[in-house]
Amino acid sequence: MANRKTGILFDLDGVLLDTEGIYSEFWAAIDKQYPTHVAHFTDVIKGSNLATILNTYFDPSHHDDIKAMLSQFQSNMQYRFFPGAVAWLDKLRDAGLPMAVVTSSDEHKMEAVYAQHPGFNDYFEAVVVGEMVTKPKPSPECFLLGARLLGVDIANCYIFEDSINGIEAAHASGAKVIGLSTTNPKELLQDKANLVIDNFEGFTIEKMRSL
Repeated sequence: MANRKTGILFDLDGVLLDTEGIYSEFWAAIDKQYPTHVAHFTDVIKGSNLATILNTYFDPSHHDDIKAMLSQFQSNMQYRFFPGAVAWLDKLRDAGLPMAVVTSSDEHKMEAVYAQHPGFNDYFEAVVVGEMVTKPKPSPECFLLGARLLGVDIANCYIFEDSINGIEAAHASGAKVIGLSTTNPKELLQDKANLVIDNFEGFTIEKMRSL
């Protein structure tokens, strides 16, 4: 039986799945086709959902084309777990700790993830996708929803994030925040994270609980 005193919330891309670099290549190509004239565009949008990206940076006349290209791109992507990620999920599940994924991705993308990893949902009691919230990261709304779906007070949750927007959202939620330096340098994450780690290899539940 899950321990309802503690909840674990995971961002997906750049935390569990090694996909941020692949997405950067996609959005760099889109930026070349439909120039945004935004410096470091692919870094700026990390952690944002698709609706926010489209509405903020692209003319509405291009939205359908970009959506179609992204859908095709995601259907053909390889969703690889980071080294140590599955072992960490196994440890948490064995300890009876309830887990949820909280991602800015949409349900269509998640269906592709489930197809490549049929056992993915066995780890998680809830999956929060971008369409389920009205305010994307850096708003904490998505993490508050994730905690609520687990039935755990957000103050008793640990959030694993990699993007600046995600770290800010996690910090604002009131949870304890573990940043992963898979996407950004450690020094950019340390101000709003309780701890920054390189990856899950060697990380323990004891280290997490010591925060």
